[in-house]
Amino acid sequence: MTVLIPAFEPDMRLIALLHALVRQNLRVVVVDDGSGPGYASVFQQARSIGCTVITHPTNLGKGCALKTGFSYILENAGESEGVITADADGQHLPADILRVAAKLRQTHAAVVLGARRFSGHVPFRSAVGNLVMRALFAFASGRSVWDTQTGLRGIPMDLLPLLLRVRGARFEYEINMLLDLANAGYGIRQVFIDTVYTPGNTSSHFRPLIDSVRVLLPTLRFCMSSIAAAVADYVLLFVFQWLTHSLFLGVVLARASSSAVQYILNRSLVFHSRLTNKKPPHRAVQYYLLVTGLLFLNYLILKVLTGPLHIWLLWAKIVTELILFFVSYLAQRLLVFKHPAVN
Repeated sequence: MTVLIPAFEPDMRLIALLHALVRQNLRVVVVDDGSGPGYASVFQQARSIGCTVITHPTNLGKGCALKTGFSYILENAGESEGVITADADGQHLPADILRVAAKLRQTHAAVVLGARRFSGHVPFRSAVGNLVMRALFAFASGRSVWDTQTGLRGIPMDLLPLLLRVRGARFEYEINMLLDLANAGYGIRQVFIDTVYTPGNTSSHFRPLIDSVRVLLPTLRFCMSSIAAAVADYVLLFVFQWLTHSLFLGVVLARASSSAVQYILNRSLVFHSRLTNKKPPHRAVQYYLLVTGLLFLNYLILKVLTGPLHIWLLWAKIVTELILFFVSYLAQRLLVFKHPAVN
């Protein structure tokens, strides 16, 4: 088993962790992510303990550091059972790293997360961040994961080539990894670990604004594709109704055109997984069956709103699209673009 630790400007807590891991006969790879000359002594101590240290000349981000480590381990780890990623700031205890390693040996094809319980005194930023990300991840993937931001993860060796293709250079890489694994049908297991924070949580290099925006980008792709399709549908509805003088034909023609736009965007940008080349048969057929169902639901809702309720078509269309947004997302997430499960 190999432990991979990306490190940026670490202190002596890293050395204490390395001593504990080496005593357990674990191979340890540390990636110095451009910490600079001021931290050379820390990494020299890591080498003297028996750890492998790889150095980035400049700070490239946690995602890049993890990919560098994965590449090195693939080339040099031999028959390693898997990789455990851990943080350098003392938040992951040696005992918890060993627990994740033990669980990984049992699961083989599944990724194992060391999930913090977030009980007791938890920094406000961490508590709110975890709550928001847990909800967004569940919405985006259909999976319930207690701690999406944990850096303590057990990864089977055969997944490393796939994880090198995951997008992201900084903290967003870790959430992208989970999203792609979930989309590809890989198992995600969880082991609860102790929650350790330093005063003020100052050891974390997570930048709340910039990195939160980066993390949220994958989740927002469906919203953007839906907005693009909705704008096309909205404009085309009035065009086709004016040309045909029929609400029914206007709805049908507008939806047929806009659905083609959304299918292409969703297939290539939203639900496409970089971890698999599988293309479930009849996906396009399933998508257009869904579109057909949504089309008639769209028409029925509009008919009720503009008929008995006497709501102006413009406002009726907005209300209808808001309702169908959530119906469409869940149906596509759970049915059309769902990847086959991997045991």
